[in-house]
Amino acid sequence: SFYYGTFPAGFLWGVGSSAYQTEGAWDKDGKGPSIWDAFTHKKGKVFRNETGDSACDGYYRVKDDIQLLKELRVNHYLLSISWPRIMPTGIKAEQLNEKGIQFYNDTINSLLESNITPIVSLYHWDLPQVLQEKYGGWQNKSMINYFNDYANLCFEKFGDRVKHWITFSNPWAVAENGYETGEHAPGLRLGGCGAYRAAHHIIKSHAKVWHSYNSTWRREQQGMVGISLTSGWGEPVDPHSQTDRDAAERYIHFHLGWFANPIYRGDYPEVMKNYVGRKSAQQGLGTSRLPTFSVQEKTYIKGTSDFLGIGHFTTRYVLQKNFPFLQVSGYHTDRDLAELVDPNWPAPGPKWLYSVPWGFRRLLNFIKTQYGNPLIYVTENGVSEPVQCTQLCDEGRIQYLKGYINEILKALNDGVNVKGYTAWSLLDKFEWNKGFSEKFGLYHIDFQNKDKPRYPKASVDYYKSIISANGFPNPREVENWHRRAMDTCSTTHQHLAADSLITHMEMVTEIVLPTVFTLCILICIVLLIFYLRNHT
Repeated sequence: SFYYGTFPAGFLWGVGSSAYQTEGAWDKDGKGPSIWDAFTHKKGKVFRNETGDSACDGYYRVKDDIQLLKELRVNHYLLSISWPRIMPTGIKAEQLNEKGIQFYNDTINSLLESNITPIVSLYHWDLPQVLQEKYGGWQNKSMINYFNDYANLCFEKFGDRVKHWITFSNPWAVAENGYETGEHAPGLRLGGCGAYRAAHHIIKSHAKVWHSYNSTWRREQQGMVGISLTSGWGEPVDPHSQTDRDAAERYIHFHLGWFANPIYRGDYPEVMKNYVGRKSAQQGLGTSRLPTFSVQEKTYIKGTSDFLGIGHFTTRYVLQKNFPFLQVSGYHTDRDLAELVDPNWPAPGPKWLYSVPWGFRRLLNFIKTQYGNPLIYVTENGVSEPVQCTQLCDEGRIQYLKGYINEILKALNDGVNVKGYTAWSLLDKFEWNKGFSEKFGLYHIDFQNKDKPRYPKASVDYYKSIISANGFPNPREVENWHRRAMDTCSTTHQHLAADSLITHMEMVTEIVLPTVFTLCILICIVLLIFYLRNHT
């Protein structure tokens, strides 16, 4: 049932995006290549071979995009820093890029001048390509020190103004999609060890950065350092079946607990150690494919988070499924479970992202119980629509945001310590291996237009209303929001249609007419030659 009420005073409302997905300017002003630059430039890796080379042109549109944030009336903006933009090779001792540092200084200053708090992620997947080529990226423990050097440079250059730092955004995807399935950069398929090894080094890197901030910067800068973990909720298919309940909990431990457990409890989840260990033994391996932490490392890692960022998009039903003995096991078969969806769940966008709001409240309560009710900021939550048609009247997104934000309000009443919410995302942008085929933005971008103009969808007006009311005051007011949002998007659609017509006319003027003119000249020349030959 829907719960009408408001959030506590001081609750933070925001929106987010990431560097590679929006900035573009991939090789401009001294920026070095990232693993995503290298990955997308190989044919067959991304839908339609699209790249983020120019993306949303965010590098050149900072002022425009901050104006959108002001229109939304958000308290904060979650952005990421591109490591190779400020440190082209990823190695501090080799080279710093002052133009890149200045870009982020200007962005942070512009946000603060607009009374918008920057929440900054140090790593949203764009590792410097040099580190991948030289060392194998996150497969190599040398990344721990290189990442710490990079983080300390960011604290030095921006920490006087940035007070909320995220070390890694969704490291699960970095490890699993980057080093096991190969769906994401760097595109490696390293069998049953790659993802676990990458995650192990990421967790150690996170802890080292937290300790660096704690010992060197905290007293002076008074900021916070956390991590952003993305996880779905797993619900047992049969809640009366102990094996299904165990499988559902195992699903969450292999997803969220993989990273949260070491940080909050000092080690990997017991169930993860047991299952990967047993499968490794069945393969005849002398040691588990899941690495181990020493006693000193467990102590060092435990407690290294001032807040927990949570990304959440959807839910799955889970049941026990025993995978037969495989000579090459991996993350997905190690879990011994199967994922299902309810065909009646709404799916406003891609088929993986079903709208199941009640799963969010259960996930937040699980975190409260499992990890001692930590301070939580929701760092990513949103839904995409398919690219086939422009949907400025994004009814599906409005219902999604309404449902999921309402479940956070219920979780607050359960005693969960949530302090802020970040809608994902500000703009339609490059969606990794899906290219531009999924649109998560509150603002639509016309990528066919060289200027890439931004247009507000209906969800902008609706989300703005939630922010202004700090929740859902009463049924009549909430219904009025919906009506007003739909009226607004109809007007915007007319503007978009007119602008698109102008764009097509400009294309005709700039491309078609010169082409026709050139062809006419060529035909005249051919006819003239033919005439002269005959005359001769």
